[in-house]
Amino acid sequence: MTGLASIRSALEQSYAAVEKLCTVMSAAQWQAQSLCPDWTARGVIGHLASVEYMLAGWLPGSADELPPFDRVTAFMQQTADLDDTAFAARVAETFGHRRADLAALSEDDLSRPSWTPVGPASYGSFMTIRVFDFWVHERDITTPLGLQTDDGDARAEMALAEVERSLGYIVGKKASLPDGSSIVFHLTGPLRRDLYVTVDGRAKVIGHIERPDVELSTDSLTFVQLACGRIDPQAQIDAGLVSWTGNGELGDRAARNLRYTM
Repeated sequence: MTGLASIRSALEQSYAAVEKLCTVMSAAQWQAQSLCPDWTARGVIGHLASVEYMLAGWLPGSADELPPFDRVTAFMQQTADLDDTAFAARVAETFGHRRADLAALSEDDLSRPSWTPVGPASYGSFMTIRVFDFWVHERDITTPLGLQTDDGDARAEMALAEVERSLGYIVGKKASLPDGSSIVFHLTGPLRRDLYVTVDGRAKVIGHIERPDVELSTDSLTFVQLACGRIDPQAQIDAGLVSWTGNGELGDRAARNLRYTM
C-alpha cells in the first residue's frame, strides 16, 4: 500500500492543480466541453469538489459503512447558482477542509477497511483512487483546452498504477486476447516502462515475456486516457500515437479496446 506521506503529497498537489485551473480559466473555458461527454470544465471541477466535500471529516468505521453520498448532491445544489469566482472559492474552501483531514491522518487510518468505488478495500486504497480520479479529470479539462500538465510526476505514477492493476482484465475481457497469447505494452514516456500480459486460462500481468505475440507502443498519457475511455482510439492510431508490431489482428484489437472505465 502507498504510504501516508506519498498519498498526502499527491492529494495536496491534486488540490493545488485544480485551484490553479480555477484561477487561469476564462469564462469561456469554464464552459468548454471536457473529455467527459456530460460535463463542461466547470462540471468536472464540481464533480471533484463534491466528492471531497462528501469525504471531509469522514473516516470509515468498516467496509460496510458508506460515505455520506447525500453531501455530493448538497454541494452541487449549494454551488449551482454561484458565479465562477464564488464557485472557485467554494472549491478552495472544500479542499482546505480536506487538507486539514490529511494533516490529521495516521498510517493506521490508511489501513481502515473501507468502501471504495471498486469494492471493499482499505481507506488508503480509496485515497489512491482519489489521486487517480483527480489526475484523469484534470486532463479531461487541460487536454481539450491545450493547457500544459506534468504527466510524469508521482501523481502520474499513481494513476498509471491504477490502470496497471486492471490490465489483466483489460487484455482478457475488453480486448479479448485469446488463450495462449501474450502482449507487451511499451510506454515511451513521460513514464517509461514495459507491461507484459499473458493469457493462460486468464490474463495476468507478469514480469517479462521473451517473445510476445504483439508489441504495442504508445505514450503513458495516451495509454491512461484510452484505458479511461477519454479519447478515440482511431484518432490516436491515425496520428501515430499508437502502433504495434507482431500479430496485426491482436494488435489492432488491443489498440481499440483498452477502455475499462469512464
